[in-house]
Amino acid sequence: MATTARVLIIAGSDSGGGAGIQADVKAVTMLGGHAMTAITAITAQNTLGVQGVHPVPSDMVLAQIDSVVADIGVDAVKIGMIGGAETAAAVAERLSRPDLADAALVFDPVMVATSGSVLADATTIGAFHALLRRAMVATPNLSELEALGGEEAVLAHGCSLLVKGGHAEGETVTDRLLEASEGEVARWEAPRIDTPHSHGTGCTLASAIATGLAQGMPLEPAIARARDFVRLALLDAPGLGQGHGPMGQQMVRNDGLFTGPAINQITLPARDYAASVAFYKQLGLTQIVDSPDNGYARFEAANGVTLSVHVGDGKAGGAVACLESGALDAWVAYLARRGVRFDQMPKDQDWGWREARLTDPAGNGLCLYQAGEYRRYPPWRI
Repeated sequence: MATTARVLIIAGSDSGGGAGIQADVKAVTMLGGHAMTAITAITAQNTLGVQGVHPVPSDMVLAQIDSVVADIGVDAVKIGMIGGAETAAAVAERLSRPDLADAALVFDPVMVATSGSVLADATTIGAFHALLRRAMVATPNLSELEALGGEEAVLAHGCSLLVKGGHAEGETVTDRLLEASEGEVARWEAPRIDTPHSHGTGCTLASAIATGLAQGMPLEPAIARARDFVRLALLDAPGLGQGHGPMGQQMVRNDGLFTGPAINQITLPARDYAASVAFYKQLGLTQIVDSPDNGYARFEAANGVTLSVHVGDGKAGGAVACLESGALDAWVAYLARRGVRFDQMPKDQDWGWREARLTDPAGNGLCLYQAGEYRRYPPWRI
């Protein structure tokens, strides 16, 4: 029987719901994990900044950890805002004990909020070394990495390092995964998403990685899925507040972020493009792609599932069901080894999807694919 991944989040609370514990819980929940918390600080904050910070005493932080470990158990730990040097040292010591020794640790060394408010003093930053020695991976932004002494200084602790490029200049965001013995082992590049509503990106990313590790994913694919989740949450941001608003973690659903298949896209053949578009808009679907020259339109339902119409695509009355997987190539290889015959093996398409094609016993077309943000948010989205 499959079990739910248990993720312990050790971080501060954000009263505005954009970052900290609140962002962490959203990310873990939307990715299928069970989120547990040890709150290190209570903050009064909103999209404009942090108005107050009240640290939770170290013994109470440890009591929260002990409480969930004793009863529920922990598969992975995510640490964000730690509260103070005393708490950092106490938490590091607690995580070294046998009942937590096997839990993967993702350390996001939070020092400054998106609004610019300082959340860790020099003494606390100095105490981060013990947490880095315990961590599987650290996820600092560029300014935090500099405060920690740079790439070599972090890697010297024996943990992996994800160098996040969100605070760098340029239209492309580059994230790099480094290992002490091998240097750079993976790199991800994607167009920058231009939005002020990015409060909680670091918290969300680290918690999404921790969820993947808790679910048994290796580090690199856990990071890749977490990045997809963050980008979709940025694109889905609800636009709340007058400053750096929260992301839209709650809207990232049916997006093929899991290994197994998600039925989230149907393509229907059409005879009259304009008539089909008008019909589905009348039903209440939101049109997100309009390409009359290609006879193709795509619509989004309220739950994030998409439906397309395509003039001349297949036989009249037929349809193509599209099943998405976050690990398409591995899934197709698994099926092929078990005798499933494919009309087309995985292939990159001009529209940003990677697709494999096959036919079921009744002659119905199936598309197995991986699209990330390009299903709901292609560059040409209306």
